[in-house]
Amino acid sequence: MRNAWKLYILAIISFLVGTSEFVIAGILDMLASDVGVSLAAAGQLITVYSLAYAIGTPILIAITARMDRRTLMLSALALFFVGNLITVTTTGYGMLIGARIILAISTGVFMVVALTVAAKISQPGRQGGAIATVLLGFNLALILGVPLGRIIAGSYDWKIIFTGIGALSLIAMLVLLLTLPKSEGEAPVPIREQLALLKNPRISVALSISFFWILGYMILYTYITPFLLTVTGMGEKMVSIGLFAFGLASLIGSQVGGYGVDKWGIPRTMIGGLLFHSGILFLLAAFSHSSMFVLPLLMLWSFFAWSMGPVQQVYLFGMAPQASGIILSLNNSIVQLGMAVGAVIGGVIVERVSLTAVGWLGGVGVAIALIPAIFSLSMRRRSAIGEQKLSVTDKP
Repeated sequence: MRNAWKLYILAIISFLVGTSEFVIAGILDMLASDVGVSLAAAGQLITVYSLAYAIGTPILIAITARMDRRTLMLSALALFFVGNLITVTTTGYGMLIGARIILAISTGVFMVVALTVAAKISQPGRQGGAIATVLLGFNLALILGVPLGRIIAGSYDWKIIFTGIGALSLIAMLVLLLTLPKSEGEAPVPIREQLALLKNPRISVALSISFFWILGYMILYTYITPFLLTVTGMGEKMVSIGLFAFGLASLIGSQVGGYGVDKWGIPRTMIGGLLFHSGILFLLAAFSHSSMFVLPLLMLWSFFAWSMGPVQQVYLFGMAPQASGIILSLNNSIVQLGMAVGAVIGGVIVERVSLTAVGWLGGVGVAIALIPAIFSLSMRRRSAIGEQKLSVTDKP
């Protein structure tokens, strides 16, 4: 493929911006201790990030729609550098919150534009593979970025991570400037038009699956490092291994989820994935004090949690193929909102109940997602039967 190397450049930068998002969960205890705040307060940095990403990204994408794509990506990376600079020079919790907001909107804009550019520079019929390549970089941040961040923070200082990311973002800007051609913007899609899709009951119910699925996931994931250290009693080395295994399982899970849609269909893959996801979170809470059980359960949790991603995207895409870009963008915002609420709930549980309880409540959150999933799939089935009857009646 002629432009394959350009896609790999976008994937590498996606890894960079993805690491800035995910690494916080891996160093939460160190960051909280250094800044002088509680674990629950440190966890709200994830909430702020997710809210800024969910609300700010679609607004900025709509405002900058006509802007040259390369210029927009360079601007996003410049803002990303500023966010990392503030993180490194921060003197308190307030500055750190501001830095997370800047990092969130710059990452959100970069990822949306990078995926659009990837589709444009790919060969006809290869757009899906091009997008998957860029997303692979983002997913690798969970596999490599988080455990590496933990090791670096443990050996030196957590700020070193963001110093490195900031420096590499400057190099990324130069590489983009030299390698990617200018690309015209697109006709803006007003926010009102994007939100109009939510009036469709089938779409709004389907989107609520994403909300509760990620909410349950984030209740525990936000506090996964202190959970493994304090509750399970793992050492630093084992935590890094656990985080690496977790990330690796997420990659395998997302691939199997995509395969499952084709092999077993959406209903079986979706309901099965949610049932296993919820059940494993309950088991994690039940066996939280045994590292022998926690490590394999951690991998199974990640596997089934991330198997849901491609299933949900295919499901939503099929609902409104003519507005696929808008509906997937809405899903992205809903996922980020679910992450924000999950982090808030997790913080309340850690503060008022216990660290162990985040596993139980996470399982409940994912189990709730089964309600809109069953309801949505039954609506889909009724709609398909109705269309079949109409096609039969229309025949001469």
